[in-house]
Amino acid sequence: MIQTGDKAPDLLGLDENGKEVRLSDYSGRTVALYFYPKDSTSGCTAQACNLRDNYQALLDAGYQVIGVSVDPAKSHVRFKEKNTLPFPLISDSDHRLVETFGVWAEKSMYGRRYMGTLRTTFIINPEGIVTRIIGPREVRTKDHASQILEYVKS
Repeated sequence: MIQTGDKAPDLLGLDENGKEVRLSDYSGRTVALYFYPKDSTSGCTAQACNLRDNYQALLDAGYQVIGVSVDPAKSHVRFKEKNTLPFPLISDSDHRLVETFGVWAEKSMYGRRYMGTLRTTFIINPEGIVTRIIGPREVRTKDHASQILEYVKS
């Protein structure tokens, strides 16, 4: 489980087009690596669209946004196209990244228990160190970009 102060792995995985995504691809930028449960669900769509709508402000503040879910690449392609998302989405169908970052956990809905992704964002500085974690209880899906940008001001 990755904690604040830990070095994040350089190789993150493959994006929706099968292209390798590495932290080192974004040299000099801070990465907002956000984990979300599922493409095309209401909360995940709200979060992705909020990041899309504020993408230029995030870029101007030195951030690169990268989304991660366990959905297959084909699902990511549809999700990106439907919502015009300008950032890469990593398909972590083997659960390597969600387990490394400690966001694959038991969840519960309507009394049913299941394994799933905890909505969490990791802020990773240009040296690859995790400097902030916005946890599942903190993430505001409809206002997530401002949560990331608030960190710049602090």
